[in-house]
Amino acid sequence: MTAAEAVGAVLAMDSAPRGVVAGVVTDAGRDIAAGGLADLAGTAMTTETAFDIASVSKVAATTTAILRLVGRGELGFDDPVERFVRGTACAAGTTVRHLLQHRAGLWEWQPLYLDREHAIDPAAAVDAIPLRYGLDEGRHYSDLGFMLLGRIIAAVTGAPLDAAVRELVTAPLGLDRTGYGPFAPPVASSAVGDAAERRMVAMGEPYPILTTAREFTWRDDEIAGVVNDGNCFHALGGVAGHAGLFSTAGDLLTLGAVLAAPERHPELWDPDAVAELFRDGPDPGQALGWRSDAIAVAGGRTRLLWHPGYTGCALGLLPGTGTAVVLLSTRLFAAEPAPTEALWRTALPALVPDDNDPDDNDPDDNDPDDNEGTRTP
Repeated sequence: MTAAEAVGAVLAMDSAPRGVVAGVVTDAGRDIAAGGLADLAGTAMTTETAFDIASVSKVAATTTAILRLVGRGELGFDDPVERFVRGTACAAGTTVRHLLQHRAGLWEWQPLYLDREHAIDPAAAVDAIPLRYGLDEGRHYSDLGFMLLGRIIAAVTGAPLDAAVRELVTAPLGLDRTGYGPFAPPVASSAVGDAAERRMVAMGEPYPILTTAREFTWRDDEIAGVVNDGNCFHALGGVAGHAGLFSTAGDLLTLGAVLAAPERHPELWDPDAVAELFRDGPDPGQALGWRSDAIAVAGGRTRLLWHPGYTGCALGLLPGTGTAVVLLSTRLFAAEPAPTEALWRTALPALVPDDNDPDDNDPDDNDPDDNEGTRTP
């Protein structure tokens, strides 16, 4: 089976995206295919089209930058947050590991752009939001936690987050079509305006809104080349630890492949740090930054590390194999958008087929707190 078959399978779904790019890289080579449309004007999707990868930024940029800093001895997974950033809402004893595992107790999401008091200091807006849960009180997927990780990277490097990601991740790997927006064409559109976040604020779902402010100037036009995520766009200048990165299938496969074979790249990774990063913590299905599943490969079960993004994108890798898989889509243009996970599970059997049973390749559904398909911006 091939990337083209993965694209065809996703485009054949009910509520299919307007356009899809899928790809896989193994030791035997890489295969990337595209189909459908990249925008409302009818531009054809190509394998070189860049996408707003939404929460895939959490692993492709933030987690990978932290991995490099750990390998260089400039940061430790168990270092306390307050060593780098003071005055946060985090409880005493909160570490980088807690943030990567989504166990710091921070809120999943709040609309920072409605906080008029801290309009010129979005970091202060995050710090002013009290904890929702206790430290180590289970996994609660948190955009706010990864915003804080972005600030930690900036504090350690002494550089803005976008410059730090460029120095630590994209430049060393030669990822020329990966970075924060505004992003040059060819680039896929992600949505029409802020409709999803507007509904979230109006309805208070899936998260209660803490501020009483509701008036805001929302985007109504087709979004292309600038970040879809409302907090990243309206409050954080397009650069944040939880979202904001644009990339192509080719660049993401390059990143996934080198992470999936760290021993081949000693100039980039400390193998012990990579092993620790990829190990599940207290919550099944959650490593450091990455989610984990098991899929069927060659008649057995093998571990898949992956992460979805709200815009319809996902990146995965098979540790120790050099194999990586990617799905990029414009899911939000469907009349009733399918969750990113549904698109991913439809594409995956064609990208990483099992020799004995090609249809038995859905990841185990062991993510206890998955909100990428509904809305974590």
